[in-house]
Amino acid sequence: MRATMSYTVLRLAIFAAALGLLYLAGARGILLLALAAVVSAVASVILLARQREAMAGSISRRVSSVREQLDEGSRAEDAD
Repeated sequence: MRATMSYTVLRLAIFAAALGLLYLAGARGILLLALAAVVSAVASVILLARQREAMAGSISRRVSSVREQLDEGSRAEDAD
């Protein structure tokens, strides 16, 4: 959960920085939002690779844990 929150906060910070810089450069309205989204997406792919991997590992472990619990429940149910 911590890795997901960290990644999300950093993505929002990159978006806000891109929004601010593009606003100062003269972009306005929907163009500003669209450009900020594209610029922040590209920047986050490059800058947040390590955080994204940590988040993916965290989510994968959680999903595996839930699957194991479901399998244990199914085996217990089948045994009855």
